[in-house]
Amino acid sequence: MTSSTSYREAGVDTAAGDRAVELMKAAVAKTHGPEVFGGFGGFAGLFDASALTAFRRPLLATSTDGVGTKVAIAQAIDKHDTIGQDLVGMVVDDIVVVGAKPLFMTDYIACGKVHPERIASIVAGIARACSDTGTALIGGETAEHPGLLGVDDYDVAGACTGAVEADAILGEHRVEDGDVVLALASSGLHSNGFSLVRHILAQAGVGYADHSDELGTTFGEALLEPTRLYTLPLLRLLDAPAFAGGVHSLSHVTGGGIAANLARVLPKGSWAEVDRSTWSPSPVFRTLSELAGSSLESSEGTWNLGVGFFAVVSPAVAAGVTAALEADGIATWQVGTVHLGDDAADLSAFEQGAKGVDGGAVRLVGAYRD
Repeated sequence: MTSSTSYREAGVDTAAGDRAVELMKAAVAKTHGPEVFGGFGGFAGLFDASALTAFRRPLLATSTDGVGTKVAIAQAIDKHDTIGQDLVGMVVDDIVVVGAKPLFMTDYIACGKVHPERIASIVAGIARACSDTGTALIGGETAEHPGLLGVDDYDVAGACTGAVEADAILGEHRVEDGDVVLALASSGLHSNGFSLVRHILAQAGVGYADHSDELGTTFGEALLEPTRLYTLPLLRLLDAPAFAGGVHSLSHVTGGGIAANLARVLPKGSWAEVDRSTWSPSPVFRTLSELAGSSLESSEGTWNLGVGFFAVVSPAVAAGVTAALEADGIATWQVGTVHLGDDAADLSAFEQGAKGVDGGAVRLVGAYRD
């Protein structure tokens, strides 16, 4: 018995892995500009960093993430061409929060069995989203884990590196009293809170193939709506002379929900109230809340409820930033104002900081618009 035969009998099919690589090569190559060296399939991806010599003081920014249990829905309905965009959205858009331009990304797919067409579909989705965000996909790994994962199970993760001038970093240090808080619309659930989603559907006896009149499609298809990509619209804002210095901080509304993620990018001692009446959460959130027999407010720490990003900007540029984002197809509206000082009625009712960041204080007020 040869070693290769033994490996196949153990559940690892290296030939299937090679086939998957061949199927994904063309999609990945489309993300490569002249900065990418060495082609595809090497032990390490190579990226020409000489462009950084044009920076006065370049800082590298890095982010890594996955898409959580949203992959379980993709697996359940055998639809795998959008989960890659979810991964890029979760990873690359975190880079933009500090004002950095993403340079390159790598991905990792662990599966119980390599299905070449499925793996290629996932990676093609990653590659399309990388192209849409100006990010080179320069490497990755597909690992077969028989006995650990089921034959149709997989998980995805990725990491991205970007660069920003040291004096151009966005964050709480730029925020000023009276700054306007703008909300940027999400495309749906994005990639957070799916353990709660799956629990609600299971408790309600709803299947992913079941049709929802409210959603106009099956539950599975609605839940797989891909994460909106904010990268290029936000980078265009930061590069626009009309808004120079006017965008002070950005927040990606991911795990932890609405108030916590905004609080992370506000300075300690500041506070803001987010007015729920300025928007109406989309049907997917209302439908899930109704199935759970709970209020929309109860999920504010889990789901984005229609807000995928926050931009904290100078009042002088708020209208222009809103118009620019709207022109890029992202609904944008003012939800509040930042206050520096302790003149809030009772900060104990606010959420203060999150994920180890001792930031500002945020609470949601009012009722959602119908």
